[in-house]
Amino acid sequence: MPDKKPLKLDAINRKILATIHLQADITNAKLAELVNLSPAACSQRTKALRDAGYYFNCHAEVDLDRICEHIIAYVEFVLSDNSLESRQRFEARIEKIPEFMDCLRLSGESDYISFTCCTNIAELNRICDELSANKELNIKKIITRPVLERSKFYLGYPIGKLKWFE
Repeated sequence: MPDKKPLKLDAINRKILATIHLQADITNAKLAELVNLSPAACSQRTKALRDAGYYFNCHAEVDLDRICEHIIAYVEFVLSDNSLESRQRFEARIEKIPEFMDCLRLSGESDYISFTCCTNIAELNRICDELSANKELNIKKIITRPVLERSKFYLGYPIGKLKWFE
């Protein structure tokens, strides 16, 4: 992503970001009311924040339990070669698999962890086996951790509790 011109994150811009982060479907009129701006000024600021790359995606959470068969799992990867070239090959391959929704590089025993969603455990195993069989990816070990119960849903970052950059 190319560098974008930063904006001043004043109190109003911070409130706009914190609000749309948790309520992406909020109307401009309601957002303007919450941040004490005119609708036109609020719309201009929101567009400027998006154009500057401070937020880049809006989506709706769906209740998978009500609409489709699925399994969610965390999948940990240990690589046998942790060189930059090896990591880049691994990351490029994971990027192409939509079932791997999130992938994070870690310190510690595992090199990566990914949050996944598949139709069922057989499909999850098939994808992991396919990755494991690809010698170019240098995967030493894959650990799958199916989620048994989701007791808390991710509802956004705790922006209000984080220290903003000046």
